[in-house]
Amino acid sequence: MAKVLDRPTADPPHEDLRDELARRLPEMCESLPDRRVELINGRIVVRELPTDSHNDIVFWLITQLVGIVTERGWKIWPDIKLHLGPQADRYRPDLTVVPPNPRMWDKNEVYGDVTLLVVEVVSPSSSNDDHVIKPQGCAQAGVPLYLVVDAFDEQVRLLSRPSQKGYQREVIVKLGGSLDLPEPWNLTIDTDGLPGT
Repeated sequence: MAKVLDRPTADPPHEDLRDELARRLPEMCESLPDRRVELINGRIVVRELPTDSHNDIVFWLITQLVGIVTERGWKIWPDIKLHLGPQADRYRPDLTVVPPNPRMWDKNEVYGDVTLLVVEVVSPSSSNDDHVIKPQGCAQAGVPLYLVVDAFDEQVRLLSRPSQKGYQREVIVKLGGSLDLPEPWNLTIDTDGLPGT
């Protein structure tokens, strides 16, 4: 279950509130090492650590990607913050693929626009954030490919062609089907082997 520690008013967060939340985020991460702490839509959100089935999905995806990632010298990072902009949210995706020597905001944050793939595996407490809030922030920051694996809805959803208005392309595949990752991947993922299918 997610806990919201700081919630702004219904209006979008003001810059000083965002600055305050960004300042408090590292403190919260340090004080709650056994939880996943993110800044999402102007809220500090604390979630439980992933379950075994959640981790099985992440591991399965790594096995699908590791060949091409290794061949091209890319890196798979299972726990890094995305830098979406100086006054923007801070997400911690389940999986992030980056090129060699990616541009970093600091040692814990990679710039979103240099990533090759960002993956979120939906948990019961993260569905709205993973399907609605995070795609908007990632698109505005130029994250090229955003993949949502949703075992609850039995689908994978790939978003591409980011813009300030959101992603311009969406591909949804029911679990058991094949998903084509576009350039620079040129890779087909067969979701038939996904845990839970």
